[in-house]
Amino acid sequence: MKPSLQVRLSQHLSLTPQLQQSIRLLQLSTLELNQEVEQMLAQNPLLETEEEFETRQEPARAELQAPASTGGDEGSGGDEGGEALGEMRAEDFGTTEREDWENGTEGDDFDGIRELPSGNAAPSDDGDERSDTDAGTISLQEHLQAQMAGMSLCDEDRAALLVLIESLNEDGYLEDPLEEIATSLNPEGDPAVQEELLDRLRCALKWLQSLEPSGVGARDLSECLVLQLRAQPRSQVQAVAILICKQHLDLLARRDLRRLGSLTGADEPLLREAQALIARLEPKPGRPFVRNVAQAVIPDVIVQKSGRGFRVMINPEVAPKLRINELYAQALRQTRGGVTNSPLGGQLQEARWFIKNIQQRFDTILRVSEAIVERQKGFFTHGELAMKPLVLREIADELSLHESTISRVTTAKYMATPWGTFELKYFFGSGLATETGGNASSTAVRALIKQFVAAEDPKKPLSDSALASMLEEQGIQVARRTVAKYREALKIAPANMRKT
Repeated sequence: MKPSLQVRLSQHLSLTPQLQQSIRLLQLSTLELNQEVEQMLAQNPLLETEEEFETRQEPARAELQAPASTGGDEGSGGDEGGEALGEMRAEDFGTTEREDWENGTEGDDFDGIRELPSGNAAPSDDGDERSDTDAGTISLQEHLQAQMAGMSLCDEDRAALLVLIESLNEDGYLEDPLEEIATSLNPEGDPAVQEELLDRLRCALKWLQSLEPSGVGARDLSECLVLQLRAQPRSQVQAVAILICKQHLDLLARRDLRRLGSLTGADEPLLREAQALIARLEPKPGRPFVRNVAQAVIPDVIVQKSGRGFRVMINPEVAPKLRINELYAQALRQTRGGVTNSPLGGQLQEARWFIKNIQQRFDTILRVSEAIVERQKGFFTHGELAMKPLVLREIADELSLHESTISRVTTAKYMATPWGTFELKYFFGSGLATETGGNASSTAVRALIKQFVAAEDPKKPLSDSALASMLEEQGIQVARRTVAKYREALKIAPANMRKT
């Protein structure tokens, strides 16, 4: 083939590092953003917080407030220093247009930084409090090892028991089969060693299942319940409960007492006693030892009633207050070659872009939140029953943003409202047809289902078909399968399991 030259014209999107950073910051949660800020502060000496700046300024303020003891020449020198500082602030803390960031059209000559409106709360107090709480709780493994210390075991059996203890999950279950555990301890695959390991692990499992809490070391729910029942005094109720847990847990879950009676030979009063006994058992023996750290959701946006409308604002506790370190920046300008040729010049520009992108992150969150509040005024006034159908594309079109940007903004961002704190995604939902030709939000339909179930007769709970009929009476056309899907999403059990 004869070689030839061709000219081809094409268009492609090129994401600058600054735009990539802005997109990444936009999708971070509040906790992740704080971690990102801490990391940037540790890496870049030209970036500092407002708290650090105020701390550094306190000695200077104290000196200015002291009685003057110097001559006029020295005072004029101080004025020159203040003028230089003023010039640097004017240069470093200018403003830019939001459209540049959203469209990725900013030039390389950007030299502006906007001060953020508020600061982030110091997390140290909460962190210390959580550490103290966790320190007072031992883990399940530590609890079992303490019991193991009082057992008379040879070194091999003690090692086998320790392996099983370390293999437990946080609920206290042994998820891996003994064969797999033995194989992991026998990398060479020697059959004789494998069989010996299995024997020791089987013995160790019996010792493990004899420890407290009762039910620990079980392989499944059935075995866990049976272990707890066997630890209780023997009785006819206990025997029936063990039989049910071994063979008929599915019937118990469906509360099919008639079928249970025919299979176990127990009458209804005895079955109900066995059912009550099983209900008092702990399906997750390791639950008391789980170090649950309660993490309160900190809203990114706060919505407050204001006159006849609502005021939307960024939570001042989540927006970090960052600035350029004035001392480093001024020293950098006075070096030979200035900012451009200095190795720290790149870090100065990086700090500026980081501050700007964080500001743009909160600007975009605020704009999206304001648009949501405007579209969902019924919810903020009357609650979830007044929620309207809303999709991401509607907000994207209104704000001239891409739908993926709206998706990033509404993920892991929370809004505090008069009705509680919700993720921004909560305000989006599909629509269901109504008799009047309009649409009802799926969120409002779920709220109605919850309301119907809360008011039902416990002896005659509403079936999915009955719920669909009641919704139809409200003018909402919804299939039984859709009702079942919404009911499951609300974690409401089926009618046969709600019956008392």
